[in-house]
Amino acid sequence: MTPDLSITALVLQASLVVQLVMAGLVVVSLASWTVIFAKLIGLKRVRGGNEDFEHEFWSGRSLTEMNAAVATKAKTVPMERIFASGMKEFLKLREKRLDAGAQLDGARRAMRASFQREMDVVESRLSFLASVGSVSPYVGLFGTVWGIMHAFVGLSNMQQVTLASVAPGIAEALVATAIGLFAAIPAVIAYNRFARDIDRIAIQLETFIEEFSNILQRNAGMQPSPTVAPAVTGSR
Repeated sequence: MTPDLSITALVLQASLVVQLVMAGLVVVSLASWTVIFAKLIGLKRVRGGNEDFEHEFWSGRSLTEMNAAVATKAKTVPMERIFASGMKEFLKLREKRLDAGAQLDGARRAMRASFQREMDVVESRLSFLASVGSVSPYVGLFGTVWGIMHAFVGLSNMQQVTLASVAPGIAEALVATAIGLFAAIPAVIAYNRFARDIDRIAIQLETFIEEFSNILQRNAGMQPSPTVAPAVTGSR
């Protein structure tokens, strides 16, 4: 009889260890695809939100108006939160009538701290994709080696060994490597894509911090009136 070499049959006929390896790789693959789709949506939302806020920032409104508008709504965009943290620290130091250098340095430190927090959020679960891409092929290879070893142990009890008797055992073992590659390849591609997108987001935020710092530097040292909010301008 010709042995059934369909994928389903090979998986069902595999040894318990190989089946566990296959099941684990399938679970990891599903988890990685969940992370991939979540990252695609999340990074697209971050890029779009940053671009919208940056356009509003350079629209000619004063920073006082921008700060009032940001304070009255939920801050959902990284660039918006960086702006809010820098502006809050800058105004706090102005009220204490510190010198211009202290005002600018405090605002810059606040923005850098906020930048690091935002990048931690943006980069979350990226290491999971890297781990899947690097480890899955080896896990699949382990399943293949174990399956081939198990097949040859079984053949040692046979008096006559033919290709037909060897093929099913080797084929079912190789399925583990195939599943490992199926889990690893999308994870590696997605990791490289997301790493490039995150680098662009980081450059965009760092550029905004530098430009915003230049604006604050021009306004540093201007002591606010006790009753009038500081009219800080944000035009290029």
